[in-house]
Amino acid sequence: MPRAARDIPPPLEMLCLKALWSLGEGNVKQVQALVCRSRPLAYTTIMTVLDRLVRKGKLARRKVGRPYVYTIQATRESMRRAAVRELVDGFFDGSEAELIRFLSSAEETRLEKPEPPPVEAPIDTVLL
Repeated sequence: MPRAARDIPPPLEMLCLKALWSLGEGNVKQVQALVCRSRPLAYTTIMTVLDRLVRKGKLARRKVGRPYVYTIQATRESMRRAAVRELVDGFFDGSEAELIRFLSSAEETRLEKPEPPPVEAPIDTVLL
């Protein structure tokens, strides 16, 4: 049975989308330069990921001279909404109220937890 397509891109695709959100538009080399700050990847890998995002409708591309220039078709807001919807559907049976209740109880638990006492450094007796 084939898997249903997800609206949420996998991590590598997300890195490329983030790079393009910051650039506005760019070619493979420009995207690679940004992505390689956190994860060194080959030019051809970035090109493959960008082409996959074009097929999925998340990017558009146009030929400018020799290279393609890629532009975002999916906004950050639409991606966030899809991610939250998937989270709510998968873990909270579609109930946004359950998600809010969970987040509220997690925040209350965090606030109720006392801070641990400061740890005093032991005296190094070797130096004495």
